Amino acid sequence: MEIKSIKGQGTLWLSKLEEGVELDLLGPLGNGFQIEPSTQNILIVAGGIGIAPLKFLAKKALALKKSVTILLGARTRSGIYPENLLPREVKLVLATEDGSLGRKARVTDLLHEHLVWADQVFACGPQAMYVEMVKQCTDREVKKPVQFSLEVRMGCGVGACYACSIKTKQGMLRVCREGPVFNISDIIWQEVKI
Repeated sequence: MEIKSIKGQGTLWLSKLEEGVELDLLGPLGNGFQIEPSTQNILIVAGGIGIAPLKFLAKKALALKKSVTILLGARTRSGIYPENLLPREVKLVLATEDGSLGRKARVTDLLHEHLVWADQVFACGPQAMYVEMVKQCTDREVKKPVQFSLEVRMGCGVGACYACSIKTKQGMLRVCREGPVFNISDIIWQEVKI
């Protein structure tokens, strides 16, 4: 198995497995993205490997006859998910920080161009992307639903240990049970450690 970036003990362990080894996995856990029935225009914001869960959301939205735009960004061309693996019915806007593919920008630099069009916004990516999105949505007084998928360290993955708890306006919530998808307005971002 070829893994370009090994970070952490879990990824190291996975990288050393022989091809064909069977794994016992538990998931998906928690709550996913929710498309509101009245939504017609969906904006998806993906940073790097954050495209993984959003690809499935895009397929679901298209099956529901929604219009989907994906803002997909990464540091370099090599970090961009292959366009041919995404549904061809989506409008895809690419950005790389070094300008090697698409626009030379961070994916959040493109957000303002699409916020007015979107009925709902969905995002998955690094914490810095979320912080910038929160700032832009706050500055522009965005009132539409914005949902983020968070990834934090989890101990048990089933809600028993509370290791993945984050501070929200409803109190401490577990990413593995009440998340991983949260509304932008519910999270106390300065307290989140991803």
